[in-house]
Amino acid sequence: MDLSHLDDYCIDTTQAEPDLLIELVEKTYSDMGYPNKLSGKTIGRTLKLLAKIAQPKRVLEIGMFTGYSALSIAEGMPSDGQLICCETNPRAIEFAQSFFDRSEHGKKIQVIFGPALETIKTLEGEFDFVFIDADKRNYLNYYEAVLPLVRSGGLIIIDNSLWQGRVLDPKENSDIAVNQVNRLIAQDIRVENVHLNVRDGLNIVVKH
Repeated sequence: MDLSHLDDYCIDTTQAEPDLLIELVEKTYSDMGYPNKLSGKTIGRTLKLLAKIAQPKRVLEIGMFTGYSALSIAEGMPSDGQLICCETNPRAIEFAQSFFDRSEHGKKIQVIFGPALETIKTLEGEFDFVFIDADKRNYLNYYEAVLPLVRSGGLIIIDNSLWQGRVLDPKENSDIAVNQVNRLIAQDIRVENVHLNVRDGLNIVVKH
């Protein structure tokens, strides 16, 4: 049996994103470089569903790009929730904000420009949910930086955790960093996790 189209089948049988997110995807592909950095429908709907289940009041996203994942998470959050996004690309911020301004969930989102590791040092209080999807070389650093800020029972979601399969034979710095954080999490007594082979990998972590 040919299983090569199973990913497409899963996408087809997952409920559709809102029209605004579909427009965001189309405009990202037409107007922005590296559109493959988008999380995509399966990851986006997973993030929305996890947020809807967890009902996080305070969320941190590391690596926003054009705002697809931020709007997906915000969609599942309570109306009084706050989502802080860390992003270093001014053009991506301007692009994303134009969609946030048109979304009923955009009021939940605050964007902070600058390196995430520096931004994290300035943040106070606990987070219920963290989504990591920025430069892969710093994945281990991001994980260690945010873990103390996450409340007991809070979620850390790591995207691209399979890194296009390069974690199986890590050679570049980014490959090594993603593999290191995956290996650490699997042995980390501070958390429990499940590592899913969805799209480019999704490592779902719950803090004890």
